[in-house]
Amino acid sequence: MPEKEQIYTTLKEYFGYDSFRPLQEDIVNSIFSGNDNMVVMPTGGGKSICYQLPALLLPGVTLVISPLIALMKDQVDGLKANGIQAAYVNSSQNEDKQQEIYTQLQEKQIQLLYIAPESLSFIDNLLSQIEISLIAIDEAHCISAWGHDFRPAYTQLGYLKKRFNDVPVIALTATADKATRKDICEQLNIPNAKLFLASFDRKNLSLEVRPGNKRIEQIFDFLEDKTEEAGIIYCLSRKTTEMLAEKLQNQGFNAEAYHAGVAHEKRALVQENFINDTTHIVCATIAFGMGIDKSNVRWVIHYNLPKNIEGYYQEIGRAGRDGLPSSTLLFHSFADVIQLQKFATTSGNHEVQMAKLDRMKQYADSLSCRRKILLSYFGELIEKDCGNCDVCKNPPSFIDGTIIAQKALSTVVRIKEEEPMGTIIDVLRGAQNAVVIDKGYQNLKTYGIANDISWQDWQQYIIQLINQGYLEIAFHQNNKLKLTQRSKKVLFEGEKVSLANLAEFEKIKETAAQQIKQRTANTLFDKLRELRLQLAKEAGIPAYQIFNDASLKEMEKVRPMSDEEFMQISGVGRLKMQNYGYLFIKAIIDYSSEKTKKKKKPAKNKGNSFKETLNLYQQGLSIEEIAEVRKLAQSTIFSHIMKLYNDGEDIDLHTFVAKEDVKAVRVAKEALDNPDTLKPYFEHFEQAMDYNTIKLALAILEKESA
Repeated sequence: MPEKEQIYTTLKEYFGYDSFRPLQEDIVNSIFSGNDNMVVMPTGGGKSICYQLPALLLPGVTLVISPLIALMKDQVDGLKANGIQAAYVNSSQNEDKQQEIYTQLQEKQIQLLYIAPESLSFIDNLLSQIEISLIAIDEAHCISAWGHDFRPAYTQLGYLKKRFNDVPVIALTATADKATRKDICEQLNIPNAKLFLASFDRKNLSLEVRPGNKRIEQIFDFLEDKTEEAGIIYCLSRKTTEMLAEKLQNQGFNAEAYHAGVAHEKRALVQENFINDTTHIVCATIAFGMGIDKSNVRWVIHYNLPKNIEGYYQEIGRAGRDGLPSSTLLFHSFADVIQLQKFATTSGNHEVQMAKLDRMKQYADSLSCRRKILLSYFGELIEKDCGNCDVCKNPPSFIDGTIIAQKALSTVVRIKEEEPMGTIIDVLRGAQNAVVIDKGYQNLKTYGIANDISWQDWQQYIIQLINQGYLEIAFHQNNKLKLTQRSKKVLFEGEKVSLANLAEFEKIKETAAQQIKQRTANTLFDKLRELRLQLAKEAGIPAYQIFNDASLKEMEKVRPMSDEEFMQISGVGRLKMQNYGYLFIKAIIDYSSEKTKKKKKPAKNKGNSFKETLNLYQQGLSIEEIAEVRKLAQSTIFSHIMKLYNDGEDIDLHTFVAKEDVKAVRVAKEALDNPDTLKPYFEHFEQAMDYNTIKLALAILEKESA
């Protein structure tokens, strides 16, 4: 086993970090001790380093099983950027390229080899000729029928442990409940694997759920202050991705659609442009994102209800992987549930998928802290509400639900944790159906003790108890309700339970859009991003593989101006210091010098900004062109134009709005009885006319009437 000092030196030299994240060091040491390992670590938690670092210090090759070609290429490119010898073998390569890699493996020139499970048989002979030191199974949930993304090709991987009995195996996944974890270990023949369960608490992600009415209008509002930020919108159907991308493009957003029906070349281009910050928004089916290690996705929207919490958690986990604040928004409707139920009926494990869909719906309908629900689903319990979800920001009123909870938990105890929710409620309400009578449940002490509460209300109360971590559903045991560690506190230690007032359950909560202060243009962070993008284009690699946003933010804050200071930045390793250090340090020094000079100049007054816009308008430039020249948002230029117009400047608003649109707004104004806000107009035109056009037309009409 390598010395601790050697491990930490390798961590800094190749990955640029001075310290490990939680669990990483324990996992690395477990591998060096020869153990098999089951690692469940959320997206962005740092799973890759757990096997990549040992690969650099072990004598032979680390074999990495990975499900997607894009994921392999992305990982290998990132490793090479850090000076690590890595390669992948898949169907995208020609025979000469593969033969070249085989030769490098035999000559011990490669430390990590990535391969898809379908391709393992092609290198069977080669595996006997090289030394395998570690086997890593990435996205390991794909092996389990209990998991949310079952792939038959993964089921062959169990033979690896039998063939390489003394080689440690590490199985890694971002999302797996208890049933899935157990199934993974059994199928991979690693029943004694050490379990490492990282915290699923991504505090930087805000969680919000809204009813699915007028989704497109809500999305426009949500994106109003995020025009330059990268984000993903997940949709249930291909048709929806196309429709949504088109509507966003019509509103001036840089958006593209991505789904299996798009030609392979176009899909690859959309993905590449998104990675390189050329395309800001991708409207996609769930196929998008699994192969992308993009750290600066600032928001994720689910246009439809996801089919289970595992998939939902993995998809929102693609936002904020650099640890900076990021937003998530989920829409849901009854129509989504019906559609997903149809999908579930065609799956191999219909009952499990239906139960998981019910759990997803319960999350969307919940009146409890959403983060508590997500964490308890994966077996992690937290005491306090998170304060960063829509329920915490707009909490319902609560009642003392301790007695209700005690009745429900006592019934689960007496029924020996052998029944699903419906039977528990039947016992509580004193039902006389076949299941209750045949099993003798009418003789239990809790039989009929709560028949004053309706069946539907009991369902909601039990869902809240599940959401708060007092009960859990065993999906692999026909959805039986099980007690948790927290249950005992209520039953035996006098812990109080608060339950949401069900009178509020049907009330639609109006949540104000989160106000995120816009970054000031031309900050040092902007300058560093521009430099990063330029270098990435020259090198033909994604921008985040040079440095992620978190590293740039730290540079902006610390402002390192020497090699020694630059090496202290998190994410700066030896090779990146050699390749990019001089350029980034120079950019920081130049920016600091410019700021110093500007401080000595008298400040411009705000009126000059409007005059600059006026001068450009008088030169015949459009709003888009003025925004480009001035490096300001189009919405800012639009506000300048309206201010200049209202102040009496010679502005012809007809330049920006068609006569037909003015006529249409005039008709709408009369039909709507001259409303005070723009929203009725927007709804009247069914979102076909944007807010700015409506505002311009109304200003023209107001001047005409005056």
